[in-house]
Amino acid sequence: MLRFPAPSLKSSPLLPSLSSSSSLFLPNSRRDFISMETTIPRNSVSLGRRTNRVSTVSASSDHHGPNQDRNFRGGESFFRSILAAMETVYLNRNPTAKAILELVRSVDSDRICYDHFAFRTFGVNGHGIDSMAKLFLDFGYVQREELRFPAKKLKAFWFSPPNVPHSDAGAGVNGPLPRIFISELLVDQMTAEAQEIIEKYTKLSGNGKTHAALASALGCLTWEKPSYSDFQQLARESEYAAWTLVNGYALNHATISTHRLKSHLRNIRNLNQFIEENGYKLNSEGGFLKVSPDGLLLQSSTVADSATFEFAEGVTEPIPRSYIEFAERLVLPQFKTLPEDTIEEIHRREGFEVGNADKIFESTSKDQLTRKVA
Repeated sequence: MLRFPAPSLKSSPLLPSLSSSSSLFLPNSRRDFISMETTIPRNSVSLGRRTNRVSTVSASSDHHGPNQDRNFRGGESFFRSILAAMETVYLNRNPTAKAILELVRSVDSDRICYDHFAFRTFGVNGHGIDSMAKLFLDFGYVQREELRFPAKKLKAFWFSPPNVPHSDAGAGVNGPLPRIFISELLVDQMTAEAQEIIEKYTKLSGNGKTHAALASALGCLTWEKPSYSDFQQLARESEYAAWTLVNGYALNHATISTHRLKSHLRNIRNLNQFIEENGYKLNSEGGFLKVSPDGLLLQSSTVADSATFEFAEGVTEPIPRSYIEFAERLVLPQFKTLPEDTIEEIHRREGFEVGNADKIFESTSKDQLTRKVA
């Protein structure tokens, strides 16, 4: 029987709304990315069926255009309310994330911003990346590089936010908008047994796939409550699949942008030490600090919280929930000579890294949840 132990977590009063990331972006061309030139005009945003083409932009031309920015501002309050609702579900389900955000704020009284929000999906019957991406594309986000994870049978895209200059003064969901990272399980590569289970639940959701963002904001599944036997069967083949079956479109993790902090915690190594000194367990897969080959993207994460879940048979067992991540984006070599007080997000390393992300995925794995702290 597969069991996920529920760790003992420190209690914390409800935090005020927190969340955010960059407002401008400049994707680097990375060998780990699978990217193709798009035939769509640079400043256009596809709101319909997404193709496998990915737009590529340079640092000197990374605009969305004044009309698009103006359109976003028209619905900005509504969009930020959706992000806040997703964040509320996430913090209520994950005491570790809530407590760590409070701890960081206790040291760094300045604002806390999120680097990105991440979501997991099933790549079948319209329940994959497209189902969750629609909301963000509608509000001015732009699809960027594709990342592939063959061993995990996953693919992902990340999306850069629209340019909203006045948000730089805010914090959390009222500050710089987060990047979005959406992954999907390549269901057709799974065993027949796993495919049958996943297709059973996604078909039962009816048109739920068209309301993925609403399901995330409400913290509910779009399919019926799964059985424990189905959960166990998926977990034996893919812990990602098992997680998605019981958590659906819920926010998988939020990521603090460490370099936006003002205290010594802006250095991710100092933050990692601070987190561990306060009794929280970091994901050790591939080392506590995940570093991109160019040395400019540094990431770490906690181990996911666990919570009891009542399955369809009435069986109550702990399941993995979500975790919190930390990311430090270093200044690109060509901007090293800039005065520190003039450095902005556009001068820092952009995008994501397959090697880093592959290890971060393990934050919800049984190995990490059951690992003893030395």
